[in-house]
Amino acid sequence: MRVITGSARGRRLMTLEGENVRPTPERVKEGLFSIIQFQIEGRRVLDLFAGSGQLGIEALSRGAKQGVFVDASKDSIAIVQKNLESTRLDTKAQVKKMDFSAFLLQNREPFDLAFLDPPYRTGLLQRALPMVADTMNKGGAIICENPDDEEMPESAGSFVRVRSYRYGKIVLTLYRHKDVTEE
Repeated sequence: MRVITGSARGRRLMTLEGENVRPTPERVKEGLFSIIQFQIEGRRVLDLFAGSGQLGIEALSRGAKQGVFVDASKDSIAIVQKNLESTRLDTKAQVKKMDFSAFLLQNREPFDLAFLDPPYRTGLLQRALPMVADTMNKGGAIICENPDDEEMPESAGSFVRVRSYRYGKIVLTLYRHKDVTEE
C-alpha cells in the first residue's frame, strides 16, 4: 500500500495484519481521489475509523491543510502515527484514540472532507454518518466506503446522497449538503 501522488508520492504505508483489517484497495482509493481531486487543497479532512490512515494521508499528500485521524484501536493509532511520521505529514495531523461518537460530540471545528470506512456490516457507518454531517462545512463532502449489499440512506442531517460509485463489491457513496449537490 503506497501513497499515490503528492508530497509523499510512492511512500509505502504500514497496515495491521489480521482478519479484521481491510485496507482500501488501490483502485478504489484512486477512484475516490479522482472524484474529489479539486476539493482537497487547503481543506480540513476527517479520517474516521482511520485504520492505517491511508485516506487522510493521501489527502494531506495532495495538499489538504489538516488531517484528523480517529480510531478506537490502540494498534491502529500506532500505525497511523508511524505512517504520518514516515510520510513527514505528522505536523499537519491530529491523531485521536477515541470512540467515533465521543470524538464527534466534542469536536468544535468543522470539516471540509470526511472519509468513513468502518468495519463492514456493523452498523457503525449508519450511526456515524448523521453525526459526521453535523460537523461538516456546508460546501463539504462525505465519502463512505461500504459493501455493495449494504444499503446507504438517502440523507444524513442536511447532507444528501449525490452518487454511488461501484468498484466490484465495494461502493463509494458521496454525500453533499442539500443546497450544494453538484459534483
